[in-house]
Amino acid sequence: MSTATLPSPLPPDLPVFLEVPTAAKLLGISRSAAYRHVDAGDLPSKRLGGRVYVITHKLRAMLEAA
Repeated sequence: MSTATLPSPLPPDLPVFLEVPTAAKLLGISRSAAYRHVDAGDLPSKRLGGRVYVITHKLRAMLEAA
Protein backbone atom coordinates (compact mmCIF):
# COMPACT_ATOMS: atom_id res chain seq x y z
CA MET A 1 0.00 0.00 0.00
CA SER A 2 1.42 3.38 -0.94
CA THR A 3 2.02 5.73 1.97
CA ALA A 4 1.26 8.70 -0.29
CA THR A 5 -2.46 7.84 -0.19
CA LEU A 6 -2.71 7.40 3.58
CA PRO A 7 -4.26 10.21 5.61
CA SER A 8 -2.78 11.30 8.88
CA PRO A 9 -3.99 10.92 11.63
CA LEU A 10 -7.23 8.97 12.10
CA PRO A 11 -10.02 10.59 14.11
CA PRO A 12 -9.56 9.85 17.84
CA ASP A 13 -13.11 8.62 18.52
CA LEU A 14 -13.19 5.52 16.31
CA PRO A 15 -14.58 2.19 17.53
CA VAL A 16 -12.29 -0.78 18.26
CA PHE A 17 -13.19 -2.45 14.95
CA LEU A 18 -14.05 -0.75 11.66
CA GLU A 19 -16.07 -2.30 8.88
CA VAL A 20 -13.90 -2.58 5.78
CA PRO A 21 -15.94 -0.02 3.76
CA THR A 22 -15.59 2.49 6.62
CA ALA A 23 -11.83 1.94 6.78
CA ALA A 24 -11.67 2.36 3.00
CA LYS A 25 -13.36 5.78 3.23
CA LEU A 26 -10.97 6.89 5.97
CA LEU A 27 -7.98 5.74 3.91
CA GLY A 28 -9.27 7.31 0.71
CA ILE A 29 -9.31 4.02 -1.21
CA SER A 30 -12.11 2.04 -2.83
CA ARG A 31 -14.03 -0.65 -0.97
CA SER A 32 -12.69 -3.34 -3.30
CA ALA A 33 -9.11 -2.10 -2.83
CA ALA A 34 -9.57 -2.25 0.94
CA TYR A 35 -10.75 -5.88 0.72
CA ARG A 36 -7.74 -6.69 -1.50
CA HIS A 37 -5.42 -5.17 1.12
CA VAL A 38 -7.15 -7.19 3.85
CA ASP A 39 -6.75 -10.39 1.80
CA ALA A 40 -3.07 -9.56 1.18
CA GLY A 41 -2.49 -8.89 4.89
CA ASP A 42 -1.68 -5.21 4.33
CA LEU A 43 -4.57 -4.07 6.53
CA PRO A 44 -4.80 -5.55 10.04
CA SER A 45 -8.09 -7.40 10.19
CA LYS A 46 -10.16 -9.84 12.22
CA ARG A 47 -13.02 -12.10 11.16
CA LEU A 48 -15.94 -12.06 13.59
CA GLY A 49 -19.18 -13.87 12.90
CA GLY A 50 -18.42 -14.25 9.21
CA ARG A 51 -17.71 -10.54 8.79
CA VAL A 52 -14.35 -8.87 8.30
CA TYR A 53 -13.28 -5.89 10.40
CA VAL A 54 -10.17 -3.71 10.41
CA ILE A 55 -8.53 -3.45 13.83
CA THR A 56 -8.43 0.27 14.60
CA HIS A 57 -5.47 0.43 17.00
CA LYS A 58 -3.29 -1.65 14.66
CA LEU A 59 -4.30 0.52 11.70
CA ARG A 60 -3.47 3.64 13.71
CA ALA A 61 -0.04 2.22 14.65
CA MET A 62 0.62 1.25 11.04
CA LEU A 63 -0.21 4.78 9.84
CA GLU A 64 1.93 6.41 12.53
CA ALA A 65 4.89 4.23 11.57
CA ALA A 66 4.53 5.13 7.88
